[in-house]
Amino acid sequence: DSNWVGFYLYKDGQLVLGPFQGLPACCRIDIGSGVCGNAAQLKKTLRVDNVHNFEGHIACDSASNSELVIPIIKDEKLIGVLDIDSPKFNGFSDLDQKYLESIVETIVKYI
Repeated sequence: DSNWVGFYLYKDGQLVLGPFQGLPACCRIDIGSGVCGNAAQLKKTLRVDNVHNFEGHIACDSASNSELVIPIIKDEKLIGVLDIDSPKFNGFSDLDQKYLESIVETIVKYI
């Protein structure tokens, strides 16, 4: 289950809200802030089973309890992130992560 899914695009040193589904969310996120900003800074997927335990978590939807953020990287350059929130704790499995990362890899081929 997901209650928020969207893209943040890297622009001028920040992540800027792109297409999304769910409640209105933060329009800009600094690199290194929240799960999205940390995934972008580290250039690696972050899966957080309980966002309430993640220091500096930024809620796109207050009903979110877990989050999966996959950076979108082409030629070692950050393009943005795919952010998916779930109302469930431990809302994402290893298999979910694997397939969502595969989708992002496919998207990158067409950028």
